[in-house]
Amino acid sequence: MNALRRLSAPALVLALLAALVAAKPWLHSHLEPFVGLPLSGGFDIAVASAAWLVAAWGGARVIDMLAAGNGGRPPRIPRLLADLLRFFVYGVAVLAILAFVLEQPVTGLLATSGVAIAVLGFALRNMIADIFAGIALNIEHPYRLGDWLELSPGVAGRVDEINWRATRLIASDGTAIVVPNGIVAGSRFVNYSRPNPAFRASVPILLDQEVPVERAKRILLSAMLCADGVLPTPRPDVIVEAVTPNGVSYLARFWTDDGGRVSMVRDAVLTAALSNLARAGIEPARPKQEIRRRQPGPPDGGTLRRGLLRQLELFDAFDDKEVDALAQAMRQFHIPAGTPAVRQGDAGESLFVIAEGVFDVQVAATSAADAEDGQRSGVVHLTRLRPGDLFGEMSLLTGQPRSASVVACTDAVVFELARGHLDPVLRRRPELAERLAELMAERQTRNVSQSKRQQGVTPPPPAESQALLARLRGFFGL
Repeated sequence: MNALRRLSAPALVLALLAALVAAKPWLHSHLEPFVGLPLSGGFDIAVASAAWLVAAWGGARVIDMLAAGNGGRPPRIPRLLADLLRFFVYGVAVLAILAFVLEQPVTGLLATSGVAIAVLGFALRNMIADIFAGIALNIEHPYRLGDWLELSPGVAGRVDEINWRATRLIASDGTAIVVPNGIVAGSRFVNYSRPNPAFRASVPILLDQEVPVERAKRILLSAMLCADGVLPTPRPDVIVEAVTPNGVSYLARFWTDDGGRVSMVRDAVLTAALSNLARAGIEPARPKQEIRRRQPGPPDGGTLRRGLLRQLELFDAFDDKEVDALAQAMRQFHIPAGTPAVRQGDAGESLFVIAEGVFDVQVAATSAADAEDGQRSGVVHLTRLRPGDLFGEMSLLTGQPRSASVVACTDAVVFELARGHLDPVLRRRPELAERLAELMAERQTRNVSQSKRQQGVTPPPPAESQALLARLRGFFGL
């Protein structure tokens, strides 16, 4: 229907010209007395010339339909090629008028035009090369409008326009990058949007050789799993890229689906990696010519544990001696990937602080809709825990069963703080129980509200700290 509308105007004009030709005797007999001149020659020339031009107009309309595409499909021919075809159609019409209507010799004109075109082509050879490169790019379609290209390191953007001479990119900072088509066609470039929007990027990280390789991979992998913009599937990974005199070079590789945010995702990965390394007591490698005093290997004993406890809000009210005592009493556990650290419904009297690795918090699905949200696995994923987070505090302080399962996404290291470690401190300073009850009520309200929102249930009212305080005192016998 759209094609008929596009061709209706040329068809109507051709029909009108045909009607004029059919009415030629009548027009001659009635118009020549008024004009005073014979109309035969001029009338024939005008009608024939108009017929050729209208035919060219119809051909241009057909080319427009092919260049426009249909139903959201890509055009059958590129826009640049369509422009050339339109120019060719009208050029043929003009030559036909000269040769067949006006009966003028066109051989000399074509020869003269060829010389002029040769001179002009030599003067504009670079621009012409760009034009034909643009035609080739439009025919091959190595990229389309909206794709993200990287032409060279630091030169990347979204394709905004492909015209006769150049390709225009819009960089992530909003600036326009105009690159001649000849340069694009003659150089290597990366299309992040083809064959699918997801692509892999990487960041290098240099660590000292004293850091065990498996530990370094575990820490860096947990950082990528927690970074914004990193796709969970395909799964990120860490490989050893090189061993240098200054340390071991690791390559943290991850997948993302937005070429415009590659730098932001790299920033998120490096920020998370540095944060996880700092929590583990590891610094990036330094040039070995630099002389400095440092403790070889990872921090041992209370150093790492004390740092983990001190950054937790739950232990803000504890003084340094009490934190040191709790840090010395904590026990270290290695949790393999895919293994639950705690299971929903199990009894427990301890909490865990994550030193390395990433954990998923899961609860059993309570309805068919929840099971569907849990990808038919029978569980609902609530949140993801990273190094520096804790879990199991309700069981430690009140003795209630585990309210959720916490499963390791990567190989992980955790420290356990049991009831027997905390009991002497609370008996010596019972006023700490009130502060623990307030913080516990805030955390419980926040966690339960998040869980209910994900399950589509109205969040319950805030937890009462006094009720939790009574349970805490009863559990510890205060």
